[in-house]
Amino acid sequence: MDATSKQILLDSRYLRMAQIWAENSYCIRRKVGALIVKDKMIISDGYNGTPVGFENVCEDDNDHTKAYVLHAEANAITKVAQSNNSSSGATLYVTTSPCIECAKLIIQSGIRRVVFGELYRITDGVDLLRRAGIECIQLTLNGTHVEAPEI
Repeated sequence: MDATSKQILLDSRYLRMAQIWAENSYCIRRKVGALIVKDKMIISDGYNGTPVGFENVCEDDNDHTKAYVLHAEANAITKVAQSNNSSSGATLYVTTSPCIECAKLIIQSGIRRVVFGELYRITDGVDLLRRAGIECIQLTLNGTHVEAPEI
């Protein structure tokens, strides 16, 4: 197995793990999971949800996401910031492509690759990551490895 095939296999496994981690979310409309991996070690994880100490209800009575709900990427990045690990040079695996706010956090955290499953309808986050020179890869569940489309 060549190096590219091995990387696709690893990317696929970590993305599946992020999908399983998304199941921890209390959000109803969309469950998102994220893992930060460095040197083949998971150094952080996250899923979308409310801040620590808040009730685990992500949507309001009109089925809109509450403004204070944290995205999976933000949870993973802030969690690694509280640890002794560094995300510099790491890969972020996330089930849905990052929004622009999370893209800014990804850039500032030193993450160099983002592997995601679903391309969200608003693509400004992926655009910003590419502009910053961060590799963005869309990987479907069946293991097909595809570059994120130029948007």
